[in-house]
Amino acid sequence: MIALHFKRTILFVFAVLFMAACVVQRSPVSGSKRAYGYSWEKEKKIGKQADQQIQQQYGVYQDEQLLDYVKTVGDNVLEVSHMRREDTPQKYRETEFYFRVLNSPVVNAFALPGGYVYVTRGLLAHLENEAQLAVVLGHEIGHVAARHASQRAFEQQIGQIALIGGAVAGEELLGVPGGSVLQLGSQAAQFLFLSYGRDDERESDRLGVEYAAMKSYDAADGAGFFGALQRISKQSGQDIPDWKSTHPDPAERANTIPELAKKWREKGYKQTKEGIDEYMSIVDGMVFGENPREGFVEEGSFYHPELAFRFNYPANWEIVNRPSLVAAVNEDQDAVSVMKIDSVADDPKSSVINYVSQDGFTLVSQGETESNGLGAYQAIATATAKDSTQYRFHVYAVLYDNNIYRFTAYSLADKFAAYRAKFEDISTSFAELNDQKILNIKPVRLQTVKADRTADFASFLPQELPMEIEAEDIAIINQVELNETIEQGSWLKIPQQ
Repeated sequence: MIALHFKRTILFVFAVLFMAACVVQRSPVSGSKRAYGYSWEKEKKIGKQADQQIQQQYGVYQDEQLLDYVKTVGDNVLEVSHMRREDTPQKYRETEFYFRVLNSPVVNAFALPGGYVYVTRGLLAHLENEAQLAVVLGHEIGHVAARHASQRAFEQQIGQIALIGGAVAGEELLGVPGGSVLQLGSQAAQFLFLSYGRDDERESDRLGVEYAAMKSYDAADGAGFFGALQRISKQSGQDIPDWKSTHPDPAERANTIPELAKKWREKGYKQTKEGIDEYMSIVDGMVFGENPREGFVEEGSFYHPELAFRFNYPANWEIVNRPSLVAAVNEDQDAVSVMKIDSVADDPKSSVINYVSQDGFTLVSQGETESNGLGAYQAIATATAKDSTQYRFHVYAVLYDNNIYRFTAYSLADKFAAYRAKFEDISTSFAELNDQKILNIKPVRLQTVKADRTADFASFLPQELPMEIEAEDIAIINQVELNETIEQGSWLKIPQQ
């Protein structure tokens, strides 16, 4: 993974145990036989399952031209990878790869077994050209080809490593695995929560450079991206990479990438392709940062301009906004309210009853209600976890604009009385959003332009920056310093709202 895990106060670290038999198969990279936690066929099945869940949880960025471009670059690099070489076993060569752009502002790239590679729009905003993208995609293809996840699964079985949580959609709330709350399947969670070792990351760096160089990309350019990661990690108060001991330092990687590229030049691979003009054309107009149209918080309220609703949440509670849900988590992390659209139920009552009718639930009370002119239904229920822990739930569903919005709020049973009023305040505050200023809010988008003069980078920035974006943020996405001299004709990425 290029940049794994981002600091959220709701993230917990927890162990995930792989239950799989040892499988001995040939490595696509080394050609030698070794032990894996899963067969290649099983890896492909798990990757396919996880891919659907990741797309549901985070959403794919809606820009066909951008998606096609990333796929084209990915396929180009894949062509020379170990997954497509003549001496590679057929089952690997015939594996189809999928390249996705996730609709997330965080700077992240990762891969799942079986040929699923993801980059976020946040990462794309921090790249400068096609060569850097080729190195990133090559790195992730390298993880798949080397079967790093399955290697780690096997090692976990024999007690050599521990798995840590906190990757994509990995919240664990109140001791209930995040997969249960966020509907992320256990097998998908197993791979997402896996942390590669330093050697895995270094191997993927080597493979990423190799694949990019073989396609004539200026692979040394990849160092610029890792330099940007180093600067992000030094920013205080930002959503920064949680660099763990298992990940090589980005400064180390920034120094290593050019050295690796040099070795491939010495082997006769000319590395002249940067692809900056086409890259800048592709990311021009791309959403930058959080998209307020998909929901944002302001002064104790959550607003969703696209769906035209709002609700309040208590002070010091944190909002977790995903395409498939909105969660409010208290400061002590022992109470949570999760709102989702119920696309199955026909009305609020059936939505609530269907939820509290699950195995392990006991209905305490139920009844119709109304708030803000909207018909609703609510219930109180208890539930017992497999470890016998008792939870109490407040489930509330409301019909609005042909959608059923269901709030599922819960805490440990002995703490429920203290949080019940807050749970009810969150759900019953749900209302139509009719503030035209908020309804018409627009996201920040990248504008790519060529410098019309030679001057310091800071002089190209607008006097007022949108949505709390700082000048340093813009310098980082351009991989320059604020006082760096920009030559006339150089490409710049400037956020505009």
